[in-house]
Amino acid sequence: MFARLRRVGALKRGRLGGEPSDRRLARAAGVSHGTPGAWLDGRQLPQRVDPLLAVLDEIRAEAARRGLLATRADALGSDTVGELLDERRWRAAFEAERGHRNERSRLEAERQRARAALERDGLRGRQAALADRPRPVRQWPAGRLGVHPAIPGRTPVPGRTPVPGHAPVPGPGRSSALAADPTHAHAHGPAAAEDSGFVLPRYVPRPHDVRLRRLLAPAVTDGAPPILVVVQGPSCTGKTRTAYEALQVAVPEGFDLLFPADTASLLATLAADALPPRAVLWLNEAQHYLTDPQGEAAAAALLRRLDGEGPLVVIATLWPEHAEALTRPVSHSGDAHRHARALLSQAHWVDLPRTFVTDLDAARAAAAEDASLAEAVAAGAAELTQVLAAGPDLVRHYERAVGPHGPYGSALISAAMDAHRLGGVGALPLAFLEAAAVGYLTDAERAAARPDWFGHALARARTLIKHTTSPLQDVPHPTGMGRLPGTARLADYLQHHGRRARRFRCPPDSFWRAAREHLTHPEELLRLGDAARWRARYAHAVRLYAAAADAGESYALIRLGQMREDNLDMEEAQRLYRLAVDAGNTDGLLYLAALWEDAWCWEEAEELYLRASAAGVEDALAYAGLMWDGAGEPAKAWAAYERALRSGHTDVLIFMAQSRRRAGAPEQAAELYRRAADAGHTDALHQLVCLWEETGQQEEADRQLRRFAEDGDTSALLNVAHMLGESGQLERAEQLYLRAASAGDDRVWYLRAFMWEKAGDREKAESSFRAAVESGDLAALLQLARLREAAGDITGAETLYRQAVDAEADSEAMLCLARLQEAAGDRERAERLYLMAADTGDVRVASAVLALARLRGAEEEAYLRFGLAADGSASGPWEWPLTPEPVPAASGRAPVTNHPAPPCV
Repeated sequence: MFARLRRVGALKRGRLGGEPSDRRLARAAGVSHGTPGAWLDGRQLPQRVDPLLAVLDEIRAEAARRGLLATRADALGSDTVGELLDERRWRAAFEAERGHRNERSRLEAERQRARAALERDGLRGRQAALADRPRPVRQWPAGRLGVHPAIPGRTPVPGRTPVPGHAPVPGPGRSSALAADPTHAHAHGPAAAEDSGFVLPRYVPRPHDVRLRRLLAPAVTDGAPPILVVVQGPSCTGKTRTAYEALQVAVPEGFDLLFPADTASLLATLAADALPPRAVLWLNEAQHYLTDPQGEAAAAALLRRLDGEGPLVVIATLWPEHAEALTRPVSHSGDAHRHARALLSQAHWVDLPRTFVTDLDAARAAAAEDASLAEAVAAGAAELTQVLAAGPDLVRHYERAVGPHGPYGSALISAAMDAHRLGGVGALPLAFLEAAAVGYLTDAERAAARPDWFGHALARARTLIKHTTSPLQDVPHPTGMGRLPGTARLADYLQHHGRRARRFRCPPDSFWRAAREHLTHPEELLRLGDAARWRARYAHAVRLYAAAADAGESYALIRLGQMREDNLDMEEAQRLYRLAVDAGNTDGLLYLAALWEDAWCWEEAEELYLRASAAGVEDALAYAGLMWDGAGEPAKAWAAYERALRSGHTDVLIFMAQSRRRAGAPEQAAELYRRAADAGHTDALHQLVCLWEETGQQEEADRQLRRFAEDGDTSALLNVAHMLGESGQLERAEQLYLRAASAGDDRVWYLRAFMWEKAGDREKAESSFRAAVESGDLAALLQLARLREAAGDITGAETLYRQAVDAEADSEAMLCLARLQEAAGDRERAERLYLMAADTGDVRVASAVLALARLRGAEEEAYLRFGLAADGSASGPWEWPLTPEPVPAASGRAPVTNHPAPPCV
């Protein structure tokens, strides 16, 4: 990457005469003035690919204007200028580089963090009595563990068929095939009820039940190690019921079950070592534990407990979108879930289908004996569990806002949907819902509202649907009996529905104002500030960050500093980073160091990296080494790496090996890779295999590759194949890709496609992308569309882009659709699509904002500086909120030295 960046920098300085200017490149990328120059000098790697692609787009345009795209780039390679600047090559190279960095030191570093977090939590837990205690597993009723009650149904009449065309209820002397089936673990009677109000229908086992029970059976034997099982599926698909039924079959008498009420209770239990062997830890809706402000500490502590004595079964349920958010690699929002990601990487996953489409016959047979199932089957839908839990009826109640109070009740539900999908995960204050609802109503509806409108709206939003559930529900008191007054929570199914139905909608101004005025949790304010920022609602973002900072969230100061950097106000950015450090957030030192590094002030940046390391930031010394490497100071880089190594940060061994490799010392590089692999850095072993391949040590490479294959480690085969493909060893890479494919790893097709596309074999690339789609990797739809567009098949490309948008596979597809409409001359539709893309919060928002400015004939700089209003129009100028100097920390630690601003200011 560094070498490629330096080649582009040389092209810009030489043949392009220094054009485009660094200021123009910075504006295009939405970064500080000195950053593009640092990239193109090979001194620094960008943190995200999108700003880099924006820089390359500008340079490519300048090269095209001068007629240089088809000419040879330089004497260092045979590629043309156009190939050197090709976006697809850069995207693939960046993804490979980011993958290497994310993987390094994962095992050792995560375990160290888990131990440290567990020690802190242990001290806190020993100081207080446990709020939740285990009790025998058979004493937990289904409803208490989170199983949804079902619609009551009508009691079947013996001898009649409740579902047309199917067998009657068995009469006297007849046996039920379903009840006699030994795989039907928990034989409830017809429409079994735990009490007079809780209906538990007959259970219909499916293939995923077999997998779950096979996982649990050996895990509960004496001496078995702890196990984490995650039951994953969309809302109301039967996750909790599936796990509950598995408990009844696979977990023997004598096991206790603990169901902590919240993250604090989970932490206290783990810290007090109150989870002994022969126990089940029940984490229903595990996102509530892992995305809580204490969620990272809980994940770290639980990860450590999984290293302890068993048998211990941890059963968690998760929605797919929460699972994706908790396991995705580091993003532009920071690594907010590193411990959760490490924890979930240890899990055994059991996926539930959305429907009963392949199991309807079994459901119909069971419906002959169960009133609730009979009514669900009679509805004619394959989504039986959703019908049983009244999910579709909740949506109909919300969308059909009938009656005088209907629109007002739906406005409350819409505000709650937006709060949950954009960052609010806890109880919602009713005062917030009341204030936010205003913007969800029309002018006529607001004018017609009576003084008591809110009470009636709340009553409608709390309507009991099918005697089962309500859109807005009471929140149980966290420490006592009864409900938490003045609050509500949104039904799970509507949370799920809102994420899709409102995906392309930005909340109104009243929502952001109400959040600022009525939400007090600093972490929620921070997440909502992020949501506003990613949607270019910068005025709301800075005010929410300021509110989060006032509530004690130091990361909000860093976010404000980043936004100041985006506006090239380096002096104020530096002040905010210093405030974050003085508030105890040592990450602020890294941001301060990056400011000086961007200004080429290496010594000042190194001083800050050293301070960060002394303050406990583990990667700080590695950053210093990378900085000196990029600055062309290998001796200073080596000194920084060795200092990091002496401090116990073995991840730098990989950087040291890469340095020796670049210097033409393969034997030294191999030894460093071996040391890194011995320290637990699996990526080092992958790179060592590639080094052996490059240096002709085929026997050693083949031996290690056979070990990967024998261990079933297809991830290692894919990683090595990708690196070999990048270095041009296509045949060797193809062999490894096909070996991984034969082992059943469908990730092959997506990676292999990029290799063949880079090699110029578009036919193989398209075939591989199609195979990826067929295997369920819908992200490949975007790549297929891109290839179709490049081949001139605009109609086919548009169809595929739309499929990607509909499948929520890639929000970039919306930008591509907008671009096609713009090219076709439909500016109005293109503008609407660009705005929808920005409102998802998942795309390069600067690209969407600049496109909107261009279509509207507006000044791009004003759009980038002030962003959009809530309705999508251009925001007027706004004032930055005041951020006062905080009181120095009680520890007596001195504030960060007030360095003068870097020279670039």
